[in-house]
Amino acid sequence: MIGLGGCGLFSGGSSNYPTQEGTGPSNPNPTQPRKTIFGEDGITLFGGDSKSSDQGAGIGINSFLWRASLDTVSFMPLASADPFGGVIITDWYQDPKTPNERFKLTVYIMDKRLRADGVKVAVFRQTKSGDGWVDAATDPKTGIKIEDAILVRARQLRISSTEAGDNK
Repeated sequence: MIGLGGCGLFSGGSSNYPTQEGTGPSNPNPTQPRKTIFGEDGITLFGGDSKSSDQGAGIGINSFLWRASLDTVSFMPLASADPFGGVIITDWYQDPKTPNERFKLTVYIMDKRLRADGVKVAVFRQTKSGDGWVDAATDPKTGIKIEDAILVRARQLRISSTEAGDNK
């Protein structure tokens, strides 16, 4: 009770808040629709029409590329996976055969369609130097090889899903 006494509510003070709902500065005219900077439909995510009823609340990327990416990098520990944004970030992976270097990947899935340019892989490499790790250059072909492996796996998943659909 002592902590609330300073608010003025228990000491006879008055409130400056609006007494009727919707008549404050956030909506000065409660009989009119509320105007926002996003328009009357609000924000539309993933480029869809907010009024179309045929769009579900699915992910905004190609599901085959997503699953293929997870399958391809499954040997590495995951740091983050965002299916709505289409980004997979692995933690550092150190191959037991090469204890003086480690790798980290970031996979970007950039399209709803299964396309060759729908996936991009960034490869980060570090080498051991004294007490710590130092960033090192990577072969540009490494990222392309991982992208190709993801695309091959995505095609396999798509073919197996269409075959499964034909057998029903």
